[in-house]
Amino acid sequence: MYTPSQLTAAAVAAAALLAAGAQAQTFPAGKPVTLIVPFTAGGPTDKVARDLAEALRKPLNGAVVIENSDGAGSTIGTAKAFRAAPDGYTLLVTHIGMATTPTLYRKLPYKVEDFEFLGLINEVPMAIIGKPGLPANNFKELEGWIAQNKNAVNLGNAGIGSASHLCGLMFQSALKTEMTTVPYKGAAPALVSLMGGQIDLMCDQTTNITSQVEGKKVKAYAVAGLKRLSMPAVYKDLPTLDESGLKGFNVSIWHGLYAPKGTPPAVLKTLNDALKVALKDPDFIKKEEALGAIIVHDQRVEPAEHKKFVLSEIAKWAPVINDAKQYAD
Repeated sequence: MYTPSQLTAAAVAAAALLAAGAQAQTFPAGKPVTLIVPFTAGGPTDKVARDLAEALRKPLNGAVVIENSDGAGSTIGTAKAFRAAPDGYTLLVTHIGMATTPTLYRKLPYKVEDFEFLGLINEVPMAIIGKPGLPANNFKELEGWIAQNKNAVNLGNAGIGSASHLCGLMFQSALKTEMTTVPYKGAAPALVSLMGGQIDLMCDQTTNITSQVEGKKVKAYAVAGLKRLSMPAVYKDLPTLDESGLKGFNVSIWHGLYAPKGTPPAVLKTLNDALKVALKDPDFIKKEEALGAIIVHDQRVEPAEHKKFVLSEIAKWAPVINDAKQYAD
């Protein structure tokens, strides 16, 4: 015999299961899916998210919209996604910051474990670029120029915790040289200052600088991955930092898709399946490759491998950030 309270608890549990099942069967039920981008519109992560939104519309059979919620090195938008209802209608598209903010910020309103991992999207190589009037014409000359000028060299970035900041930290460490770092509120103003000659150098994502390199508005010296880029054509003859003498230098900025913790498993599967379809969309691939991004087609598109990769990136970047002691508030 069951007591009334046991019967009531069982009924509530059964109702919850039925509701979750109904939701999974109807998702996305004609409602738009929102991708929160924790950076400004027009930035490199925003570009990736907008390309992905287009590619997701067909497999999700509905609208996919972008919501920019920038500030505090991506933590404001990420926290907003963390607090969203776990129903699959609000997702997060973010970059390597998912693995670096736990070390950069001493107080965060969320943990990496507070998200469901849906899969990696792409990897974006970084490149070392300089102002148009810089006397160095190749990386060897640039290395000599940096050695001569040392602390007088101004190295810009898009703000503490940004991809350009992280790449800059590793670049200084590899050269065993400290430069004067100049943080900006976003990649766009930093790039404008570089083109105007207010700063000397910057390490930024190829997705953000291709048109400037093509237009010779900045000088490109090397890519930060272990392999040369075959696309776009403007990068084909650019050496890697590894082959230029900084052995093992490898900084790629990756982007991933996340859902709030507690999203129903069936909804997560629908979203992961849609992501896999989107990553094979010819238009999406064409747009991303034109910017220098590399679409992920390996096991990291699976939730478990995506999470495993992020945890390994946390372990990789923690000592770099701690050694530099450049923490965010």
